[in-house]
Amino acid sequence: MMDHAHDLASVHDATERLLRAVAALDNAAVTQASRLPGWTHGHVLAHLARNADALVNVLEGRPMYVSGAAREADIERDAPRPLNVQLDDVRESAVRFQEASTAPGDRSRTVELRNGVTDRAERLPFRRWVEVELHHVDLGIGYELEDLPADFTEREIRFLVARFAGHQDVPTTRLATDDGRTWTTGGGAPGDPAAVEGTAAELLGWLAGRRDGSGLTVTSGTLPALPPL
Repeated sequence: MMDHAHDLASVHDATERLLRAVAALDNAAVTQASRLPGWTHGHVLAHLARNADALVNVLEGRPMYVSGAAREADIERDAPRPLNVQLDDVRESAVRFQEASTAPGDRSRTVELRNGVTDRAERLPFRRWVEVELHHVDLGIGYELEDLPADFTEREIRFLVARFAGHQDVPTTRLATDDGRTWTTGGGAPGDPAAVEGTAAELLGWLAGRRDGSGLTVTSGTLPALPPL
C-alpha cells in the first residue's frame, strides 16, 4: 500500500541527512572516488540532482531524459563543480521534485521512466527515496546499509525480490533474515534452488549490487549471480 505523503516526507528526511553529511566534507572531496566504479563524489551528487529533475519531467509528461547519452553528458558536466554548488543543486532540485509531486493530478496514472519501464505516478516518491538512500551509501562517507531506516530496507528488499522474480538468469532463491522474515525470488532459470540467510542490510546489499553476498550464509544450493540493476 503506497502512502504518498509518508514517502515524500521520507525523501525529504533522507535528502536532509545526505546534505548534512556532504556539507561536512571539504571541497577536495568532490573529486575523490565514490564506491561506484568510475564515479567520484561529484558524479554521485550530480546524478542525484539530475535524477530529481528527470522525475519532474516524468511527472509533468515529458521524457525522463532526452537520451541516455545526454544523461551521461549532464553528469560528466556537473561532476567537477565545487562542493557548495553541488549542495545547492541537490537541495534546489529536491525542492522542485517535492513541488511536482504535490501538484494536483491523477497519482494512479501510468508514467514512463527509462528504457521503457513504466510505473504509477504515486510510486515515484519511493523510487526517489531509493536513489537518495542508496547513493548516500555509495558516497562512502560513513553512512552504511545498516544505517538505513528499517521500513525503507524492508520495502526495498520486497521491491528487488519482485524485480528478480521469474528472471531468466536467476534460479529460485529463498531469502531469510535472522529475525525470521522470508522472501522468494528468481525462478526463471534452471538450477537447484538456493537458500540464503543474513541480516536485512546484507540481503539488501546483495540484491542491490552493493555487496557481494559474502556476508550471507548459504544454507542450500549456490548463491546466484544477480544481473545488474
